[in-house]
Amino acid sequence: MATLNKIVVSVTNDLVSDNRVHKVCTTLESMGFTVLLVGRKLAYSVSVKQRGYSTKRMQLVFKKGPLFYAEYNLRLFFLLLFSNYSVLLSNDLDTLTANFLASVIRSKPMVYDSHEFFTEVPELIGRPMVKGIWMWLEKKMVPRVKSAYTVSTSIAECYNKKYGTNFKVVRNFPVAVNKVREKKEPKAIKTVLYQGALNIGRGLQQAILAMHYLDKTKLVIAGDGDIKQELEKLVETENLQKKVEFTGRLPIEELSELTSNADLGLSIEEDLGLNYRYALPNKLFDYIQSHIPVLVTDLPEMKQIVNQYNIGEVAESLEPKKLAAIIKEALFNENKRKVWLENLKGASKELVWENEEKTLKEIFQPFIKLS
Repeated sequence: MATLNKIVVSVTNDLVSDNRVHKVCTTLESMGFTVLLVGRKLAYSVSVKQRGYSTKRMQLVFKKGPLFYAEYNLRLFFLLLFSNYSVLLSNDLDTLTANFLASVIRSKPMVYDSHEFFTEVPELIGRPMVKGIWMWLEKKMVPRVKSAYTVSTSIAECYNKKYGTNFKVVRNFPVAVNKVREKKEPKAIKTVLYQGALNIGRGLQQAILAMHYLDKTKLVIAGDGDIKQELEKLVETENLQKKVEFTGRLPIEELSELTSNADLGLSIEEDLGLNYRYALPNKLFDYIQSHIPVLVTDLPEMKQIVNQYNIGEVAESLEPKKLAAIIKEALFNENKRKVWLENLKGASKELVWENEEKTLKEIFQPFIKLS
């Protein structure tokens, strides 16, 4: 069975903290696939803990920019060209070229998981040449992809309308936590948590500046990314070192423990392009699974979740003083929090990977070969 049902899954990250891909690989293993997850290794990468599937990390000469993407896809292409497998899973547009070409040459099926609306990410705003290249690649390949899924209904609808594709939706729900949650004792200092990539458009500068207007509150930023040094400098310039803490990227287990002890989770992306507008980030559902009330921006997909389950606040403005007032209300209005915490119990049981993976299994079931 291992030979018949081997699947190669590829990403451009270092595998350590990619929860979505880990869940997908675990589900594929449970279906009978033998999984190899391919990524890259960076100078600061920590070791990948033992998993139920195999991993491979390539050490590349180039770390970012067009030469990185070219080198990664070239290396991945030759790996796939000479490997034994029955199906490929490409994660995001930055791995699609190698997977697409290998699948065509080897006549092997390929599935595409678009974690975001790649050509609409804020990092491409103001870079028409770079965006044009990614859009050209997307236009050449995505319409020819036969099996695909993405993270939200809105993004799926955009792809399907634009390219006549049939994207399914597999949202970033966490695995259910089967343990009794202890009642949290009141704390002298409240913790506001942001977990995830530290990139532009995540509302992080505004959240930091909002700390000027909040007492008995600490902002914890767990993650890494392009603007981490800029954020650290902002904290220093604003003399907010006692109110803002950076943890860096954490292993999945440590991040889960940190989340469970927070009082409010932030997912306050700015409306910078369709990718953020239609986002449904992992962190939102990680907060819900940990029974943490959430604060999101007034964007359709996130707003719909928060309002449907009544589990937190929707911020109509990220102006620091106004944002601070919303955070204060979410942290200290005990009547609201009582309702949210009760509602989180039901939401955390419903919005779990065990329910969402049914769609994933339907997508991959046709590729299971019986010996």
